[in-house]
Amino acid sequence: MSRIGKKSVSIPSGVTATVNGNQLSVKGPKGTLSLTMSELISYDVQADSIGVQPANDSKQARAFWGMQRTLVQNLVTGVTEGFTKKLLINGVGYRAAAQGRKLNLKLGYSHDVDIDVPEGLEVKTPDNTTVEISGSDKQKVGQLAAEIRRWRKPEPYKGKGIKYDGEYIFRKEGKKK
Repeated sequence: MSRIGKKSVSIPSGVTATVNGNQLSVKGPKGTLSLTMSELISYDVQADSIGVQPANDSKQARAFWGMQRTLVQNLVTGVTEGFTKKLLINGVGYRAAAQGRKLNLKLGYSHDVDIDVPEGLEVKTPDNTTVEISGSDKQKVGQLAAEIRRWRKPEPYKGKGIKYDGEYIFRKEGKKK
């Protein structure tokens, strides 16, 4: 039995959930998000909550149960609060600047790295070594953060590179004389 799946997802005031065919749509103050529903899971949409149950007793349906409930919870959280990822840049001369719908990164290459910000996401640079990505879709926020981090992953000797806020970089000892 899924401990996560047993709990129903509560719908706060100002948020509505509707089912159209195999699409679950959630509308709130930060926009509208939708999820393609799995045929292995049954969804019980009520006025104040969404219940998620396996449609049959198969192993695959039970495996999907908790994940599908978490995806529904992410829809509700996304349209009410949104999601944010914070990246920290560490290194001499490494910096970032948000310019409209682009993010300009100087990461020690012979050229600047320009990254287009997808629709529905917002990128801010409070200072030149911090990048904040926010949006209502958790998957898109995490994907953009991973693409930015991929340009210069943190290295284990000096810790230079782009890391997530709160990420621990395992440090290695350098050469000894």
